[in-house]
Amino acid sequence: MIRDFIRERRSWLLLLLSMQLLLLLLAFVDSAIPFLPVLYAVGLNTLLCIGFVILRYSRETSFYRELDAWDHAYDLTGLKEAGSPLEQRVQSAVTRQSERFRKETDEHFLLLEQEKDDMLAWIHEMKTPLTAMKLMIERLPEEALRQQMMYEWLRIHHLLDRQLHQKRIPFMEKDLYFEQLDLEAILHGEIKALQSWCIRKGIGFDLMLEEKLVVSDAKWTAFILRQLLTNAVKYNCEGSDVEIISGEAEGHLMLSIKDAGEGITARDLPRIFEKGFTSTQNHQSSAATGMGLYLAKQAADSLSIQLKAASVPGAGSTFTLIFPREK
Repeated sequence: MIRDFIRERRSWLLLLLSMQLLLLLLAFVDSAIPFLPVLYAVGLNTLLCIGFVILRYSRETSFYRELDAWDHAYDLTGLKEAGSPLEQRVQSAVTRQSERFRKETDEHFLLLEQEKDDMLAWIHEMKTPLTAMKLMIERLPEEALRQQMMYEWLRIHHLLDRQLHQKRIPFMEKDLYFEQLDLEAILHGEIKALQSWCIRKGIGFDLMLEEKLVVSDAKWTAFILRQLLTNAVKYNCEGSDVEIISGEAEGHLMLSIKDAGEGITARDLPRIFEKGFTSTQNHQSSAATGMGLYLAKQAADSLSIQLKAASVPGAGSTFTLIFPREK
């Protein structure tokens, strides 16, 4: 700030210095003017100017120091009142700019809210024809065709469900209700929903639940388990079982979901919870969206659930949920 203050008033300081040097030059050239009294006067003037600059520095830079430290985009109440006319001009410009930005931000927020509401309404409207479609699929006489149609229906259902929860996650704190849950009941419900897909791939589930009761939100816990189970079935080898194990460790309930798929490479493992990240091993594949694990991690963080992943390439992957005990 001192350097900026001096640079801002450099021309005035140079003018004062030039005037003092001019007086000394005149006293040196003209013998009729006594040099020592002039030198004495110049010295006093110089000290007076230095003292004046030091005194004015604190007063003239206080407003700009406040402005420099100001980090509230639209709140001008904490900003120091301008003193000089130029400071008032700056403050007026900042106020107008902040009001314009505030107005634009409010407009954009309303548009985003409207877009979110429209998307949620569209997803809910899609559930009606999907339900009717499921009933029609269940009446198909041919078993192979029925399983194939049910598999495609399940994919659409999960994509819509994921999109619905993606729109709700930024506001999920308003939609939480913590209660004691039976993980076994939730797991059975989610596994039953994947039944057609599992039959097609010949995949079963091996449940070993020593601990079953946790305190969490039922809807969002089911959503997290749905993403992990869907991934396990999707990447599991045909004919292999998915292992689901629960137990207590360090005072917390741990639930692990282990598949027997191709696993995750060491370079991909730290990034699997990033938004939009897909495997570099099968990067050409268009099946993965990179959103399932990201949304599961976001929801788990909001529920204070730790979501961890471990994998050995060629030997499958294990996703572990660590539920906090009731407090």
